[in-house]
Amino acid sequence: MQWGILATGNIAGKFAATILAMDNEGQTLAAVGSRHMESAEVFAQKYHIAKAYGSYEELVKDPDVEAVYVATPNSMHYENCKLCLTHGKHVLCEKPFTINVQEAQELYDMAAQKGLFLMEALWTWFLPLYGKLRDLLKEGTLGEIRQITCQYGFVAEGARRERKFNSALGGGALLDIGIYNLAFLYLLKQELPKDFTSQVRMNEYGTDEYSKLLFTYSDGATAESVQTIGEELERNATVTGTKGSVFLEDFQHAQSMTVRLENGEETVLDYPEEINGFEYQIREASKCVHAGKTASDCYTPKDSMTIGKLLYDIRKSWGMRFSGEIH
Repeated sequence: MQWGILATGNIAGKFAATILAMDNEGQTLAAVGSRHMESAEVFAQKYHIAKAYGSYEELVKDPDVEAVYVATPNSMHYENCKLCLTHGKHVLCEKPFTINVQEAQELYDMAAQKGLFLMEALWTWFLPLYGKLRDLLKEGTLGEIRQITCQYGFVAEGARRERKFNSALGGGALLDIGIYNLAFLYLLKQELPKDFTSQVRMNEYGTDEYSKLLFTYSDGATAESVQTIGEELERNATVTGTKGSVFLEDFQHAQSMTVRLENGEETVLDYPEEINGFEYQIREASKCVHAGKTASDCYTPKDSMTIGKLLYDIRKSWGMRFSGEIH
């Protein structure tokens, strides 16, 4: 598939590098668009992209671009996706998809009406190890889930800190990395918690720097999620059931997990990434486009909006609104 990349930041670079490594699968980089021509040209040269545009509008008008990867800040996703869909492009949009469910629903409806594919780029959802973990749960290997814990934290400084926390850009630790935690919990439980409590620490930008979330589910299971941009935390997770447990040393780049059963049996399962983990969501998008689908059956609009609603409800419980937020 012929890809266009909208924006030229770090995550756009990771996506471009992944596409270059998938040339043998028919994935190519057709064009890149930025609000600044110089940035687009530097990016195009680095990733061997034939065409560079100094505006997003020029990018989406390029007839050679079949699909666009939207890699702009959180608060811009809605307008950027709408621009792409308006010009007949399939879209893979960086997470979090939008900052509220109303915007998400409008975009998914628009894509369906136009016969265009649209998906949130929650790349972790498609990792092979997660597929195996889901199988273990379906087979009853762990019994009934009773507790889940996960944590993720890093330190951002200088301009990167300002960008990560900027309220006008939809900043904060919850939307930036907490979404990985919440998606992990939802992937395992396939339902929203019936209630939650939280501890949160805000920063000078009016967004969340640290939070600990405690969830309770309808079957009595509990979960704890810690996310912070201000402290280095190992990205580990534990799933405890009535018959055994699973430990993931790194639940985001989920390439290995240790399964411990009640009889003392312990097994380490390894599922190494082929490139960097992005390849699986790209394959899913390409497969769906070629099948004429407007949405993925693996990570559905319902999945995306359910996680998005939980993000919004948590923010609402904190009284945290983004600068310029309407809803």
